[in-house]
Amino acid sequence: MEQPERPPRQRVEKQRGRRARLTPVDGTDTSPEAPVIRSQGSSGDAGSAGPNDDRLRRERPPHW
Repeated sequence: MEQPERPPRQRVEKQRGRRARLTPVDGTDTSPEAPVIRSQGSSGDAGSAGPNDDRLRRERPPHW
């Protein structure tokens, strides 16, 4: 019984210490993504404030 041919897999290459690195896969871009630049201010939309938002921002959780 013959095994079907499998595509090559990524290999784990050991690095110094406890680190490891995966080999790149054919057809992929290994360059890191550009960071997302956000405008200053809150991450949410100011127009979507709910009735409890001000209270929740003022109060501290009980474990603080």
